[in-house]
Amino acid sequence: MVIHYKCPNCGDDMVFDSESGMLSCHSCGRKDNIENFSEEYITTAFSDGEAKEYQCENCGAVLITDADTTATTCSFCGAGVVLADRLSGTLAPTKVIPFSISKEEAIQAFHAWCKKGLLTPKGFMSADRIKSITGMYVPFWFYDLNSDIKVQAVGTKVRHYSRGEYDYTETLYFEVFRDITLDYVKVPVDASEKMHDELMDRLEPYHYDQLKDFKTPYLAGYIAEKYNYDANELLPRAKAKVADYIESFIQSTMAGYTGVNYRKKEISTEKTQSFYVLLPVWMVSYDYQKAEHIFAMNGQTGKVVGKPPISAGKVAAWFGGIAGTSFIALKLIQFLLGGGIW
Repeated sequence: MVIHYKCPNCGDDMVFDSESGMLSCHSCGRKDNIENFSEEYITTAFSDGEAKEYQCENCGAVLITDADTTATTCSFCGAGVVLADRLSGTLAPTKVIPFSISKEEAIQAFHAWCKKGLLTPKGFMSADRIKSITGMYVPFWFYDLNSDIKVQAVGTKVRHYSRGEYDYTETLYFEVFRDITLDYVKVPVDASEKMHDELMDRLEPYHYDQLKDFKTPYLAGYIAEKYNYDANELLPRAKAKVADYIESFIQSTMAGYTGVNYRKKEISTEKTQSFYVLLPVWMVSYDYQKAEHIFAMNGQTGKVVGKPPISAGKVAAWFGGIAGTSFIALKLIQFLLGGGIW
């Protein structure tokens, strides 16, 4: 089923406006609250199953979509449409963080980010080769996890002291036991096979206090994907994301010891609940020296991640500067110690 949100004033298609958080009509400027939008102005067109072809209710054009797409725009009339049959049942998200950065703001933020690249080529820093910038909702699973941790170790405390002409080292040994319970909430793991996992991880953090109950109008005017992996399939990744935090917490409880020798460390991490969420991402395609570079921007905070090209000349100059500074510092120390000057 394809859904269009029609403007009650002029009949044109409405899209979600990130600045106001409302449905907005580009033709007459009308804005409507998503919560109160009348079903009278929602039009639908039905399609069978998971077919890749949908018909635009606005102009009649056939929309060719990927089987994973849940929201898109008509290439012919530009209408924002939501494929509701791919957002129902087990495919229905529980929560969504709406876009709070518009396309124009995203472009400005990307320009500013490019100009900060101290080791990137000047041509890249101009940020004038953006091929495309696409707003899309990426599917994530959020996990609430509980870790039960039991530790047995031997801790040592070492003390050095002197008496008379003799220096002494005293080593005390302690049996250490730890029984720890840790809870983690809203651990995010992206569920789209198209998205690079490391890139999506680096977009964190999002402000989860702005999570809203999912409603399809939030997707109007954007591209959205449905998940490719269910919550059970991605649970190992969620556990791996908290593993370093668990180790860090265990170590923090051993801070009073000079050294620790672990005899037993049992860590059991289980899922208490999981829920399906859509998070906003601007995907930026940038053309530089006939090569395409892909960057991602957090659609809520404006944080940009990706690997920009590096200028070999700037890198050489940077290392040369470090070497030169080190040489000057060494000569200055030599002079102060009576070793003369260069």
